[in-house]
Amino acid sequence: MSAPADIRVLLFDVGGVLVELSGVEVMLEWLGNTVTADELWRMWLQSASVRKFETGQIDADEFSVRVISEFGLTVEPQRFLDAFIGWPTGLYPGTLEMLARIPRSYRRAVLSNSNALHWPRVLDDMGLGPAFDSHFVSHLTGRIKPDSEAFEHAVDSLGCKPGQVLFLDDNSLNVEAAQRFGMHAVRVRGAAEAQRVLTGLGIIDGGVIAQS
Repeated sequence: MSAPADIRVLLFDVGGVLVELSGVEVMLEWLGNTVTADELWRMWLQSASVRKFETGQIDADEFSVRVISEFGLTVEPQRFLDAFIGWPTGLYPGTLEMLARIPRSYRRAVLSNSNALHWPRVLDDMGLGPAFDSHFVSHLTGRIKPDSEAFEHAVDSLGCKPGQVLFLDDNSLNVEAAQRFGMHAVRVRGAAEAQRVLTGLGIIDGGVIAQS
C-alpha cells in the first residue's frame, strides 16, 4: 500500500496519538465506571463545558465548576483541576524519532483540542513544538474538533485542499468528521500505531519504535 499521490500535509492529533493521557481512568472512576472509555470521550468532545474551556471562552476555575456539575462528579473543583493538569503524562516512546523521519516534502502540523493548562507543557516541557511546521490548537484558534470549522481553518491556513491531508487521530468522532470534510483520515492509538500507518503508506521507512 502506498500513500495517495496527492498527500502533502501530515496532520496529527496530540493526546492519545503523540502524548500519553492518564485522565480516562480517573474520570471513569469518578463516574462510577458506568460508561466505557469510548463513551466518555464522546461525552467529553460534546460537553458544553469542555468546548467552552478548550476554545478559550472560560478560565480553568469556571471550567472545573461547570464540568463537575455537567458530569455529576462528586469531587471538589481544586481536586479536579489538580488531577486534570496531570492528564498529559509525556510523549509516547519514539515519538520525536518517528516525526524526524518524515521527509521534508511533507508539511507536518498538529490539530489538537487543548487548553491553557495542557498546551504549554506539551509544547515546551515535552519538546513537541519544534517537531511541527504549524500548530492548530483549539484554545488559541477558537475552533474545536469535531466541528468542520476546525478542519477548514487548518487547510485554509496551510493553503491546501482537504484531499491533500492525511489526518491521524485516536477518536473515531474526529476521524469521521475529517473524512466527511474530505481528508484522508485514520484512527490510531499511540505513536507505534501512527508509525505503522506511515510506514504502511510508504511515507516513512520501516523501523522499530519503542513500546511503552
